[in-house]
Amino acid sequence: MGHRYLQEDRNPAVDGVANLFTKASHDLSLVHDKLEKEFIKIYPNDANPMKLVSRIKKVEEDLSTLKDQCRELLAAKQDLIDKARMTLVGNKLSVQRMQSSLNIPVANDNEDPAYANFNQVIDEWTARVKSKTGDKSDSEDLNQLLFSAIVNDN
Repeated sequence: MGHRYLQEDRNPAVDGVANLFTKASHDLSLVHDKLEKEFIKIYPNDANPMKLVSRIKKVEEDLSTLKDQCRELLAAKQDLIDKARMTLVGNKLSVQRMQSSLNIPVANDNEDPAYANFNQVIDEWTARVKSKTGDKSDSEDLNQLLFSAIVNDN
């Protein structure tokens, strides 16, 4: 019933505008098809401007997705580093306590090559994050640095 009301009382001007938009859409489609056929004749497949625009749009979409995935990967990497550091330091302290309770000489951090290598990797990662964020401070809070790098990218 409501549908019939719209058809019966429609203003002729509205019909004219609707017909104008339909014709304009049809004309634009014809122009698009004609341009596409001309570009196919004129340009080689890799240089077709219409295809290049389409490829650029696709690359921009992919780039946005890739940036999001990189941020997630950086955050996961930082989380892994934090957990590894906590676990390694906790285990090292436990071993040192056991060594001292058994009267075994406790090795310092410089005498443990695995621990020294781990610290070197952490220091290199910290330097990389600082260089990307432009941070010149001696801050050891990598999570804050990483957060600022992510926020500054947006």
